[in-house]
Amino acid sequence: MRVVPVPFDPALRAVLDALPRDDGPAPSLAGIPAMRAATAFFPTPSAAEVIGERAIEAVEHTVPGPAGAPDIALTVLRPRGASAPVPGLYNMHGGGMISGNRHQDLPRLADLVEALGVVAVSVEYRLAPEHPDPAPVEDCYAGLCWFAEHAAELGVDPGRVVVMGGSAGGGLAAGLALLARDRNGPLPAGQLLLCPMLDDTNTTVSSHQFDGSGTWQRAINVVAWQALLGERAGDRDAELSPYAAPARARDLAGLPPAFIEAGSAELFRDEDVAYASRIWAAGGQAELHIWQGAFHGFDVFAPDHEVTRAALASRLSWLRRVLDL
Repeated sequence: MRVVPVPFDPALRAVLDALPRDDGPAPSLAGIPAMRAATAFFPTPSAAEVIGERAIEAVEHTVPGPAGAPDIALTVLRPRGASAPVPGLYNMHGGGMISGNRHQDLPRLADLVEALGVVAVSVEYRLAPEHPDPAPVEDCYAGLCWFAEHAAELGVDPGRVVVMGGSAGGGLAAGLALLARDRNGPLPAGQLLLCPMLDDTNTTVSSHQFDGSGTWQRAINVVAWQALLGERAGDRDAELSPYAAPARARDLAGLPPAFIEAGSAELFRDEDVAYASRIWAAGGQAELHIWQGAFHGFDVFAPDHEVTRAALASRLSWLRRVLDL
């Protein structure tokens, strides 16, 4: 396939050029432990460091995992002094489902707790390849069920909970919405999908355009799907779980409203656009934003860029609308 890459925004291109370069061997399953050790791309501040002097409290919980699996760790951020039940956010971290931890999204979540007065939960799920599908999404579902069952003691309105995440976390949030629908579980009020990882086939134009450029590239994406799904990854004839790869879902009806965003200059762009289009085709609600010249994870690496300010404002606007704030 001959492809012409979409150009990066010049200011974002400068940010990319300043990031540490990975000149090591090509991505592989065997190289995942070394990738995890490279923490430059996955900073993990503590809850106390993130909160600082803000009127937020952090509580750690250990809750039951799926049947026969280990317990799950959750970090809960709450506004201090909240009295009435408030909406909740249930977050899955990124990292291709092969790396990362629940603390890496605490800065994003603390900002939302402060801005909206919500309770936010970040879940620790098992990682592939040591724990392939269905372990990650089942961990997330178990945590969501605990969150719904304990909403009253957490001060949360169980009818106003949004599942959310970026990258692999966005894919898990989409899978979680499908799983909750199909199991008649605690169906979220919305799904906030930030540059979500949805399609294991890697057949879109954008999946080829960013083969060797950007923060999350085609080669590592292929390896990540192989870690999660094994030899069946990318096989369009294989029967694969839509909860692991939501682009595989045959039916997108009956899902909560979705907010979907991606950069125009990232490999997940086309699969995210297709997912929004299929939600609309099924009669559902989706709000889609494709940010011009933005690379994968632009808001994390370029927090002061104008496109990041626009993206954050759009997310807040959608959350206020879907949560009736």
